[in-house]
Amino acid sequence: MNFIVNNHNVVEIILMTFLISFFLVFITKKVAHHIGALDMPNERKVHKVPMPRLGGLAIFGGFLFGYIAYGSIETRMISILIGSFIIVMLGLLDDIKPISAKYKFLVQIVAACIVVFYGKLFFDEITLLGLKFVFPDMVNKLLSVFFIVGAINAINLIDGLDGLCAGISSIYFVTIAIIAFVLNKLEGLDVILCLIMLGSTLGFLVHNFPPAKLFMGDCGSTFLGFMIAVIALLGFKVATITSLAIPILILAVPIFDTAFAILRRVIHHRSIGEPDKQHFHHQLLKMKFSTKKTVLVIYIINILFSVVSIFYVLGNNKVAIGIYVILMLLLLFVVAKTDILFEHKKK
Repeated sequence: MNFIVNNHNVVEIILMTFLISFFLVFITKKVAHHIGALDMPNERKVHKVPMPRLGGLAIFGGFLFGYIAYGSIETRMISILIGSFIIVMLGLLDDIKPISAKYKFLVQIVAACIVVFYGKLFFDEITLLGLKFVFPDMVNKLLSVFFIVGAINAINLIDGLDGLCAGISSIYFVTIAIIAFVLNKLEGLDVILCLIMLGSTLGFLVHNFPPAKLFMGDCGSTFLGFMIAVIALLGFKVATITSLAIPILILAVPIFDTAFAILRRVIHHRSIGEPDKQHFHHQLLKMKFSTKKTVLVIYIINILFSVVSIFYVLGNNKVAIGIYVILMLLLLFVVAKTDILFEHKKK
């Protein structure tokens, strides 16, 4: 098998970005303490002591190094750099002093628009489960903006346990890279960014896996969501991602959690942006799983959804559908037995 991407060795790309991110964490921890960017414990959070929350800067630093060492100068990449910088700076400011949700949402739209309208990264057509949807260009662009902003907030929303957000994001990057290798689509910008992001995220995850020594903060989770969406849009351009079903399957857990969080808050007449302690990972913790076991269980579920996406790409739909049905029944069982949607009366 060919392990060369754009004239660079895959292992080298992952290892170098891993090391840069890993060592940058020590600097970001000191900076977080110095400027007071600490996540303070409260009744909604799992951690018991103040935690530095700028680990996302280490991921971003690994990404920048990876781009300088292995990327190329082109309009799409410039738009991604500008958009990612805006997202990281917004998250950094929010980690230091919380910003109103509506202002964060507006800035996220601006960053998404830069990628879509300047970088010309948007859906040409949308294929889902064999159905093809063709819309006018402007509709495709607006849907792409919505897709980017949605991914940013979905990934941000699951960042509630040590190692959860970084782990799920790493699974996404690995899966897209595997699909690219299976399809022999190794020359696309999406693949090189997957490998760069994988190394950068894993370098941080070493410090963040339970028990975490620091958090990535909004500057990290929103950046990961942004890059996940960007890589998906790039994948559509070079046919690494042949259907919208692929990113939806790989991101099934954060999509599931986000959808039920919105529905739960609507049902209980609360603001959609209001935080709570009823997310999927909170339900597993209530089942007496430890933090580490909860994270590992979610990893396994996410990996299985990723396997479904790979079988889907290979055309083995019977296996894909079989695994998918089992996983959906499992998730629905969790919904029925826990407080993720409706609160159960305590016995």
